[in-house]
Amino acid sequence: MATVTISPPRSRPIVELLLLMLSTAAGLGGYALTSINRTEALPDNILWHAGILVVFAIVAYVGVRKLAPHADPVILPMAVGLTGIGLAMIFRLDASYKLLNESLPPEDQYPIVGMKQLIFVGIGLAAAAIVLIFIHNHRILRRYTFTAMAISIVLLILPLIPGLGQEHFGARIWIYIGPFSVQPAEFVKITLAVFFAGYLVNNRDMLTVGGKKILGIRLPRARDFGPILVTWLVSVLVLIFQRDLGTSILFFGLFVAMIYVATARVSWLVIGAVMFIPAAIGAVKAFPHVGNRINVWLHAYDNDVYNAIGGSHQVVQGQFGMASGGLFGTGWGRGYPQLVPFAQSDFILSSLAEELGLTGLMAILLMYLILIERGLRAAIGVRDGFGKLLAAGISFSLGLQLFVVLGGITRLIPLTGLTAPFLAQGGSSMVASWISVAILLRISDASRRPPVPADLPSIEAGGAA
Repeated sequence: MATVTISPPRSRPIVELLLLMLSTAAGLGGYALTSINRTEALPDNILWHAGILVVFAIVAYVGVRKLAPHADPVILPMAVGLTGIGLAMIFRLDASYKLLNESLPPEDQYPIVGMKQLIFVGIGLAAAAIVLIFIHNHRILRRYTFTAMAISIVLLILPLIPGLGQEHFGARIWIYIGPFSVQPAEFVKITLAVFFAGYLVNNRDMLTVGGKKILGIRLPRARDFGPILVTWLVSVLVLIFQRDLGTSILFFGLFVAMIYVATARVSWLVIGAVMFIPAAIGAVKAFPHVGNRINVWLHAYDNDVYNAIGGSHQVVQGQFGMASGGLFGTGWGRGYPQLVPFAQSDFILSSLAEELGLTGLMAILLMYLILIERGLRAAIGVRDGFGKLLAAGISFSLGLQLFVVLGGITRLIPLTGLTAPFLAQGGSSMVASWISVAILLRISDASRRPPVPADLPSIEAGGAA
């Protein structure tokens, strides 16, 4: 009898190591170039800064090789590269803010956030390690489908609790615990993806058939669609009251995309559009802050809009900066991105576009697209429906968030207040982004792991889906 040998896919650790070295060099090169272009000398703390980033990269590489040896070798380097470029830009802006602060009173000074962001990168890597250590198989998360739903609702309600949540710049999306602030909605992207994936994989057949047909579109039965619709409605309503337009759009997109992936019915995209259009019109009329965003989008260059409080000054300055960058940029450290409000958070893509040019921005967007594509490849390759939906949901949320941020600063769509994952300043966003990467690594490891022969016991935990 012939013997069949199963050849496992190549894990290619050398490729991952080389890509990781290049990604780390991109962040360190940006940090060094910023100082050279500004002061004609390397930063005084370049060795200390380089040591920290190299240690982060080595620990991440060894951890992934140990905990997820079959994971896609491209996912980690792309995340590290984006994080390093973001850190370099934030430290570059800090240098400009320090000069500006010398002439400003204490109450008007710009925050210096580079070291704080570096700490959050470390926390994000630690959170990703915890996910990989304790979640040996992504299918374990399926057991907590409705727990994830409950956690999502609780996290969204927390900022509305008096004394715990505080309002800043018209949005009530942060909670404060002592000196620390947390944006719970960043983590809800993950818990909602877990809930949607778990619920849809159990009920997709009932969502596909069994309901009434209206205008050629078959709707699901209320009892099948009720739990997921209630969860989405609660999430969006809470976010509307928190005045967080961008995250509301993100959750709606995640909701529609995952149902479409689960059912493979184009009708769900139509239903999503039908739900979104009247909701958007109602929000514009009912909530002044939403109407103001639309007004800024449509009339950014009108004098009255530009000079108004909360007007289009930020958007216009960002566009001027990108225009001055041209094709190849002003050079890292030679532009004036600090003139744009929140250049290190909401408008970090425009800051990078000004100093790196359209070419540099396209390279950064390509890194995002590679990361998203690898997440979708893991979704295609994994053998269970829950993993497919979870990887697709997380990948799509990263893609939609990037589109909303880039569309806002270029006035393709109204500005929403979302920040670019990995790049922008923000602790909650950084930690949530690295947790998302850890989940993608775990699913990718399962999708690339060689199949177990039928006559051998399974080595996978969590059972078959």
